[in-house]
Amino acid sequence: MPPLLQVTSLETHYVSFGGARVIKAVDDVSFTVNEGETLGIVGESGCGKTTTCLSIVGLLPPGARIVGGQIEFAGKDLAQLRQSEMRRIRGAQIAMILQDPMASLNPLFSIYTQVAEPAYYHQSIRGRSLRQRVRQLLDAVRIPSPTQRMREYPHQMSGGMRQRIVGAIALAGGPRLIIADEPTTNLDVTIQAQYLDLLKELQQETGVAVIFVTHNLGIVARMCVKLAVMYAGKIVEAGAVRDLFNSPQHPYTKGLLGSMPKLGSKEPLFAIPGHPPDLATLPSGCAFHPRCAEAMARCTLEEPDEVRVGGDWRARCWRAEPQHGQSAKDVDVAAAVGS
Repeated sequence: MPPLLQVTSLETHYVSFGGARVIKAVDDVSFTVNEGETLGIVGESGCGKTTTCLSIVGLLPPGARIVGGQIEFAGKDLAQLRQSEMRRIRGAQIAMILQDPMASLNPLFSIYTQVAEPAYYHQSIRGRSLRQRVRQLLDAVRIPSPTQRMREYPHQMSGGMRQRIVGAIALAGGPRLIIADEPTTNLDVTIQAQYLDLLKELQQETGVAVIFVTHNLGIVARMCVKLAVMYAGKIVEAGAVRDLFNSPQHPYTKGLLGSMPKLGSKEPLFAIPGHPPDLATLPSGCAFHPRCAEAMARCTLEEPDEVRVGGDWRARCWRAEPQHGQSAKDVDVAAAVGS
């Protein structure tokens, strides 16, 4: 069975006015998402995570454009579709949850109007059936007193409730894929845990696939089956979460895992030295080599090829080695990051 979403060699660039400056925000990115599956995308700010997601849904800002690659969703190459065609897919088949609910919600419209809109346009639900559908969606995302809340406005709700409303809007069109771009960033720890549990329950009930963009590897351990690690616009390592947590092949993945607190551990946390590079002036060779403790002379001169470590597990590092069978050890990934 073909994957629901297959991104192949995606290239998305930001070009300054006049074309004097080109930023390769997404550079040769490839991954797949199957029906009902959850893929995590992690990396530092500015690595290309959000631009990758915006490329998929066709919402790139001015100055950004897809210059190469394919985004095949349910048999259609989204990169080749006109905006009018994308509008029939966006919301109906692919929905997006942003990290700031106030950027997603219109303060001038009631909760009912905003949740009802995708169901009205994408599922042609009308009248009493539409009101019933909105109540069902609010109830599904655990909004108390949904009939009363439908009449209210975003400013009358807490941050956690607003994020749940955004989740209800994402579900309203009946999508097959939800892209969640750091949806828990503005939530406190208790509300964050509740929201993650809710997303997991909704996924199990609806069978929707999810791309989860985050900085938090504890969330990845809790939510995701597969993981893609991005650095300087590229995926530097990708594969099953358990494999990458057990035996990371790329030094950047190792650094991210080493920086996470672990339950019961008294060892000091590792900090990756330096800063991410300017995407407009990348260093020669491997973009990570100025910060890498394992860098060789070759790393400063040649960009590493992608090595298939095993199965769907791959890494862009000269030190990565193919492995046979399962990982060397099998740990509880959630416990490994203290989640």
